[in-house]
Amino acid sequence: MSRGARQMPKESLGKLPSEESRRKGGIKREQVVAVMALAQASGLTAGKDSRISGRVSSELIERAKARTGLESDTELVEFALANLAVEDNFAQVFRELHGTVDPGLDLEF
Repeated sequence: MSRGARQMPKESLGKLPSEESRRKGGIKREQVVAVMALAQASGLTAGKDSRISGRVSSELIERAKARTGLESDTELVEFALANLAVEDNFAQVFRELHGTVDPGLDLEF
């Protein structure tokens, strides 16, 4: 979780990923909490003033719910949108660091 991001109250997260969903390759509870906390800290979840609807495959919804452990469609959509909306430059930083080792790192050789 980034510095300054506030922990979301558990009641605003609904049902989080279970141990069983994590064992089956699901998303870890910590990831759901971190994404939603970052979205909240960024002011992205402050006002629930918009509504979206659409038709999607029921298999897609069920598989996404199984992977996240979330049960409500609203929480699932909110998590999915927050996951896209919050800034995450991990891939870029990882590519830039690929193949490099800090010269000061003691490798005990």
